[in-house]
Amino acid sequence: MDNKQSRSVFETLNAINVNEHVEKKKSGEKNADGSERYLTFLSWVWAWGQVKQHYPDASYTVRHWGDKPYLADDRLGIMVETSVTIKGETIAMWLPVMNSRNKSMKTAPYTYKTSYGDKTVEAATMFDVNKAIMRCLAKNIAMFGLGLYIYAGEDLPEEEVKQALNEKAAAQAKKTEEAVAEMRQVSSLHELSEVWNKWTAMMPEIGKKGSEFYNVTGKIAQQLKAVQ
Repeated sequence: MDNKQSRSVFETLNAINVNEHVEKKKSGEKNADGSERYLTFLSWVWAWGQVKQHYPDASYTVRHWGDKPYLADDRLGIMVETSVTIKGETIAMWLPVMNSRNKSMKTAPYTYKTSYGDKTVEAATMFDVNKAIMRCLAKNIAMFGLGLYIYAGEDLPEEEVKQALNEKAAAQAKKTEEAVAEMRQVSSLHELSEVWNKWTAMMPEIGKKGSEFYNVTGKIAQQLKAVQ
């Protein structure tokens, strides 16, 4: 059986790397180091194109409340909703209409307080509603796996994360072997100190208590002290 055909919808779409098709915008907030914090969005045009390439019969709908494609509440703001159907499974998703600072928009402008003074959120327009609907669609598609890792704050799809972690673990194991081998060759406490400092500077985790490098270093240090 073809591997692609044997995969579920989620497995197929979740394995796709979407990094080259994301859009970023400033969130209006700062990270702990003072740098600008960005929000990441998946391009809905590309996402829907990927879905239709894999599943030509897929479809989506935008929910309407009466004749309006949004639900508005004077106190809470405006919400939009989409539903995506792929291979007979339908999933719905919701998203508030937000401004460029990720603040909920309402049918009338309002102000809120910040440490820099009062800020104003303008009233939503149909442009804002339409933008929210398409972003909601992209998020809706993510529920089927495509780009889901973006909303989880990850940088790579699960399969690539596993591969990267395995490669990193293998590289670290090789470096540890090199470090241990070099440590076993030292003939003085001074040389031992130099080798220790060299490897722990490159790989801080290698010097943690209980690690192979830590244990080997301790034994060799005891042996060198005993012969002095």
